[in-house]
Amino acid sequence: MRALMGAWRLLRVVIHVFAGVAMLALVFPRRDALGRQWHIQHWSRGLLRCLGLRLTVVGERVVAPASFLVVNHVSWLDIACVQAVLPQARFVSKADVRHWPLIGWMVAAAGTLFIERERKRDALRVVHHCAEALRAGDTVAVFPEGTTGTGPELLPFHANLLQAAVSVDAPLQPLALRYFTAVERFAQAPAYVGEMHLLRSLWQIASASGLQAELKILPVVDTQGLERRALSDAARGMIQRALNDSA
Repeated sequence: MRALMGAWRLLRVVIHVFAGVAMLALVFPRRDALGRQWHIQHWSRGLLRCLGLRLTVVGERVVAPASFLVVNHVSWLDIACVQAVLPQARFVSKADVRHWPLIGWMVAAAGTLFIERERKRDALRVVHHCAEALRAGDTVAVFPEGTTGTGPELLPFHANLLQAAVSVDAPLQPLALRYFTAVERFAQAPAYVGEMHLLRSLWQIASASGLQAELKILPVVDTQGLERRALSDAARGMIQRALNDSA
């Protein structure tokens, strides 16, 4: 039964991905910013439905324009969970994602900024682009852990990218994301860690029973007068406490 459910969900995901490709190629270029955000949100919510995942939001859903979102990182699915609620978010993602079949093209078309984490100098380039996006009124989202973790305990935060928020005095918005089931406070199925292949991760999520996600939108942090390291420590502490307090 589990295998049958997983196969059915995967079939729905494949159809949904191709529908997204058609939307991005044919409809997206003719839409204004709000129209594009509507399509991003609609597609992200649809992906979660295809995978049988229920998303719950805790906190105020209205985020100030030109905010800098900081999110803990568990899975490739994190972006869809955030954009199902905050479709205006432009994510900074590792450059490898750009080369994923279809998905890489889709996230690039949706405005994702890519960083080569192995090259320290590339962080300066991305900080510059993030600052430009914030000045233009865009909302930028980053995973400051730099890689995925299993969920309960955060990895150290890299403060480099937070310099973009400091440079333009953009409000910092921490988000705490958790996947869970009725028997797992932190579900293992979505964890995309180590050398796991994308297809294996997709199967684990599609075949999981009762998988849910919880997105906590935490209080805004004023970046004025703070250095990036202090800002990083404050955001990490808030997100870790929110995860600890999760039921």
